[in-house]
Amino acid sequence: MTEAPEVVSAAAEFVDRTLQNEGSWYRADDVGSRLGGQLASYGSSVGAVRGTVRDALRKFKDLDHDGTVMLASALWGQPRPVFERRLAAVVLLQSRVRLLRHSDLTRLEGFLRSARAGDLAAPLLSDVLVPLLAGLGGRERQRAGVVLARWREDPDPGLRAAAAALEKYLSM
Repeated sequence: MTEAPEVVSAAAEFVDRTLQNEGSWYRADDVGSRLGGQLASYGSSVGAVRGTVRDALRKFKDLDHDGTVMLASALWGQPRPVFERRLAAVVLLQSRVRLLRHSDLTRLEGFLRSARAGDLAAPLLSDVLVPLLAGLGGRERQRAGVVLARWREDPDPGLRAAAAALEKYLSM
């Protein structure tokens, strides 16, 4: 069942508001400096991000596949890129990786292209894409192989590196 946009919007607002409340200016300055100003920051700790996602999943417990990927996209997208929101999207996908499908690779490709930080790309690769690929079988694995072959030829060096790192999981 597809989640109503209002539910996804309410969940995204809950996560955003909570992360802002958990933030501190000194952590925000540190994240901003570390990332070279590529992303805005609320200054929320990693623990606060994980706890916020856990609380959101308890509060909005009926999120199915579509609701999960819509919420991840809402957290990743937004008018201005915020590190903690994007990290919350990664944590959400980590916790719901069993729901993901080969067809989600295109969305994850967009996340990789726009990550702007290794602190986001690395867990997206190791904790979302690797388990996703490991759980695919048959035709889904073949289709994922086609996507990774396209990534291997992409002009984006980050996407090519991701394809190389993930290639071994399709050959198993």
